[in-house]
Amino acid sequence: MVNNISNGEPLKILLVEDNPAHAEMVIRSFEINRIANEITHVEDGEQALDYLHNRNDFSDKNKYPMPHLVLLDLRLPRVDGLQVLEKIKKSEDLKSIPVVVLTTSGADMDVAKAYKCHANSYLVKPIDFDNFTKMMDELGYYWLAWNHKPSREN
Repeated sequence: MVNNISNGEPLKILLVEDNPAHAEMVIRSFEINRIANEITHVEDGEQALDYLHNRNDFSDKNKYPMPHLVLLDLRLPRVDGLQVLEKIKKSEDLKSIPVVVLTTSGADMDVAKAYKCHANSYLVKPIDFDNFTKMMDELGYYWLAWNHKPSREN
C-alpha cells in the first residue's frame, strides 16, 4: 500500500462526492490499486467544510484528521464544489492541502473556474471502470507518493 514516504504516516483522502455509485468507484479503484490507507467520504459541500474545520459531526480531530488530499466533485448539494474549493484555498489552515477536482464535466468554463479558484488538478471521470481505475492509480501515486510537500509542522 502506498504511504507517505517521508514519514510513514497513513495517508488520508477526503472524498467529496454526492453520487454513491461514483464514490464507490473511487473507493474500489483505490482498493484495487492499494493506494489509500484511509478514505473518508462525505456527500455534500457543507459536510466537506464541516470535516475540514472540525465542526459539528466532525469535531473530533483524532477521528477526523486533516486529509493529505481532497477529491472534490463540482456538482454538490448544499454547498457547490467550486464554493468549497474557494473556501479551502482562502483558508490559511487549509490552502496547502491539494484539491483535485474529480467530476463528470469537461466543459471549458468549469475547468477555467476550478483553476481560477486554485484547484491543483482537474480530472474528468472516465465512464469505463478500467480506465477510471487506471486514472485513480496514477492519481494516487502522483499526489500521495511521488509529489513532495512540506511536513505539517512547517
